[in-house]
Amino acid sequence: MNALYAGVMTLPQIALIALAIGVLIGVGLSLLIVWAYRARAKVELETSTIVPDGMTDVLDSMDDAACVVDSSGLVLAGSHAATRFGIEVGATLENPELRQLVRSVRAVGGTKTETLRITRGGLSLDPRLVSARASVIGARMALVIIRDITEQERLDQMRRDFVANTSHELKTPVGAVSLLAEAIESAADDPAQVRIFAARISAEAGRLGQLTGRIMSLSRLQADDGLTDVDPVSIDEVIAASIEAHVVQADSAGVDLTRGGDRGAWVRGDAQILIEAIGNLVANAIVYSPRGSRVGVGVKADGGVVEIAVSDQGIGISESDRERIFERFYRADEARSRRTGGTGLGLSIVKHATQRHGGEVRLWSRPGRGSTFTVRLPQIDAPPIEDTGKKRKKKRARKAEKSAGARVRKGEKA
Repeated sequence: MNALYAGVMTLPQIALIALAIGVLIGVGLSLLIVWAYRARAKVELETSTIVPDGMTDVLDSMDDAACVVDSSGLVLAGSHAATRFGIEVGATLENPELRQLVRSVRAVGGTKTETLRITRGGLSLDPRLVSARASVIGARMALVIIRDITEQERLDQMRRDFVANTSHELKTPVGAVSLLAEAIESAADDPAQVRIFAARISAEAGRLGQLTGRIMSLSRLQADDGLTDVDPVSIDEVIAASIEAHVVQADSAGVDLTRGGDRGAWVRGDAQILIEAIGNLVANAIVYSPRGSRVGVGVKADGGVVEIAVSDQGIGISESDRERIFERFYRADEARSRRTGGTGLGLSIVKHATQRHGGEVRLWSRPGRGSTFTVRLPQIDAPPIEDTGKKRKKKRARKAEKSAGARVRKGEKA
């Protein structure tokens, strides 16, 4: 009887067991519900097309073009710079290259970067080289960042071209000097031939020095830092110095140099750079003018702009050459330029010198009728006379300092 009683649970025990089972079932159901809610929230987050506020703030602060697109290519958010590539919020991403990049990164996940040439602002005539990076955000969105590297690529190409062209141009005089030195050695017993070869070596050395000097001038003008010696500059002095430096060249070529136009104009800048720029225009005009013709330098000051025009009655420049005439090492007449010792850098120096002074260069030319190069610079008021005197004293002091330094260096070498 006792054994039978022992095998039967009491009512309190059954209640406790039922309570424990109920608690376990309740906890399990609660955990299941929490997991279900979290899973649903995760799915909603992954499939949502609502851009988080933090992402929008980041896009607003970006200088590069960037946008967030959904699986259909709809632009959900974008940076201010994105509009430059025709990317508008609420519109479809139209560029086929960018759409393909988004599709490929969505297929494999992660991030992908490509260099593309795409149109900007929907204009087919304005292709830009860009580095585009796409990253997956959730299951339905992707972030696209577009960095315009067109200017960087252009500068890199300019540097490569400059090095290649400079190397090519330097080979000619260096090779000529080497050959002439060998010729002098072989003609040591013929004084007349030695004198001829020595004169040619001197000419090639002068050409090499001119080329090196112009390369250095152009490099300084293309440097990132601005003009270091900025003062009020008298255009009268610039014109006078430019003409005086080429009087002998003009007399030798049988060309008449004249000066006309307004007097008393002033600009702000570096006088030496402006003298070199205008001098290059005068030298070119003389080289390309026939004997008995005239080269004129005129000045016009009007409306806050000073125009310095250098005109010739030479062979003129064809329309196709006009588009490239300011490129480095470009020569419209290769044979004449080689014969006269031209470097192909003069007009490039003129362009960059003018731009450094906040101006521009304009060209008018007709084949057989001549050419006119016009340098336009911002005009300033004439400085007081005492300031002009101080400027001249400073200039003389700088010249004296340079001269003293040259003498010291010469003494050191000796």
